[in-house]
Amino acid sequence: MIIDCHVHVNNYHDEEVESLNGSLEELQLAMRRNRIDVALILTSYKVSAGRPPIRDVVKAIHGSKKLYAVAGISWINFKPSQLDELREYLQDGSVRGFKLYPGYEPFYPADEKLRPMYEMAEEFAIPVMVHTGDTYDPRGKLKFAHPLNVDEVAVDYPKVNFVICHLGNPWLTDTMEVVYKNENVYADVSGLVLGNFSDRFESFMHRRLQEICMFGVEPEKLLFGTDWPISTMESYLRFMEDMKMPERDKKKILYQNSAQLFKIPVGDQSHATLNGLKNLLR
Repeated sequence: MIIDCHVHVNNYHDEEVESLNGSLEELQLAMRRNRIDVALILTSYKVSAGRPPIRDVVKAIHGSKKLYAVAGISWINFKPSQLDELREYLQDGSVRGFKLYPGYEPFYPADEKLRPMYEMAEEFAIPVMVHTGDTYDPRGKLKFAHPLNVDEVAVDYPKVNFVICHLGNPWLTDTMEVVYKNENVYADVSGLVLGNFSDRFESFMHRRLQEICMFGVEPEKLLFGTDWPISTMESYLRFMEDMKMPERDKKKILYQNSAQLFKIPVGDQSHATLNGLKNLLR
């Protein structure tokens, strides 16, 4: 069993060209090729032809047991009235979390404007994912995307679970402290590369991730994600396969933690070991 907690269906090449149907087909093909059982689709902070709104994504994946949505929230355009539509999706289970994009938009997660969103996340017991670290868009402002900013909302909203996306890269040590300090904070490993890992960078990130697990962050606090299509699933699976850690810990990262956090039914997957992943990568 593998859950990719961080994928997109945006058209990153041309935002004016509709992408949803084609991206969904490519996503499901990539999932089949790599034996990804479930993926969480994160919608964008902005809406265009190439960046579909949450209602379009929910409609397109309706009834799927392999695809779920995480609603991207725009700080710039946010109005509490927008939560009415999201309430319906949360009630029927098609949306399993919220995603904020500080850095891409100039705000800090603790902005009071977002209080109604955090209160809804607490009401429905869903996680809030927060972009941290480097931005794909060079126009992003990194001071807003530092992982230390997540500490403040984690303290202010102790009943809400938060996910620090991308390990806060390059501020991995800061991410480690925020996750270690706050019981309600997790981190995903997505989006560490554009495309595929190079051998040298893969070795570097293995060392850093192992340091994180040795000095403060339990495997129960890490989630497998790729940031597809920005990063490839194939390269990420090899990255996980080459990680030097007990198989039971890899299973927690690959699916158990996400299944629990996002309430994804997985049934009895005790037979799903890393041997299957090894066979896939041969």
